[in-house]
Amino acid sequence: MITDTHTHLYSEQFDQDRDAMIQRAKDAGVQRFFIPAIDSSYTERMFSLKENYPSDVFLMMGLHPTSVKENFKSELQHVKDWIDKKSFVAIGEIGIDLYWDKTFLAEQQEAFKLQIQWAKQKNIPIVIHCRDAFDEIFEILEQEKAPNLRGIFHCFTGTLEQAKKAISYNMKLGIGGVATFKNGKIDTFLSQIPLQHIVLETDAPYLAPVPFRGKRNESSYITHVIEKLATIYEVSFHDITKITTENSKEVFGI
Repeated sequence: MITDTHTHLYSEQFDQDRDAMIQRAKDAGVQRFFIPAIDSSYTERMFSLKENYPSDVFLMMGLHPTSVKENFKSELQHVKDWIDKKSFVAIGEIGIDLYWDKTFLAEQQEAFKLQIQWAKQKNIPIVIHCRDAFDEIFEILEQEKAPNLRGIFHCFTGTLEQAKKAISYNMKLGIGGVATFKNGKIDTFLSQIPLQHIVLETDAPYLAPVPFRGKRNESSYITHVIEKLATIYEVSFHDITKITTENSKEVFGI
């Protein structure tokens, strides 16, 4: 059983072939799809996806850092309203993104911190989006660390030192297509990170692995990530799928 811990199956990029795309993933062995939120504009799409695939799809709720704008408080209220009346497997994806714009750094920090607190109150994990913001993310994790704070550092692209620091906060590392990139760099040190700290993801429709780099990603392509990790760790394809799925169960409790 393969688990894709981060895939945007509700994306408009799949509107023409969503069912076929999901079937391709199932045929490849993917049986569990964990779906991160972005903002209120995608909520109904997420719920519709869950209705169509009730036993395969697991929903998160949260406000993505790049959606933190002037109206972020109303967007946060949307998140809070839903987590108070419906069960979700995680708060995510949340975090800080300073790659495109630093205008709303203070608001991103506030939103990240508040959503971590909600996750701790609900005793559910967080899924972190971090881009050009490791120091800012770690600062807040240090403030909010707690015995029941756990989660995934989605699309981890940091250094070995940053990987170890993320793990110290009870985070798994979400590994996807970047591990297959020639300039991805994480493949140079991943073997020094025990497999117990790794989960698989695609971030579909983004970050397609080699040999599909630059094209639309989909969950079936996760097999190329598994093949790369099997080479890095010098274990079998089956071992990667088994261990990473067990790790995902540890995080999400499912």
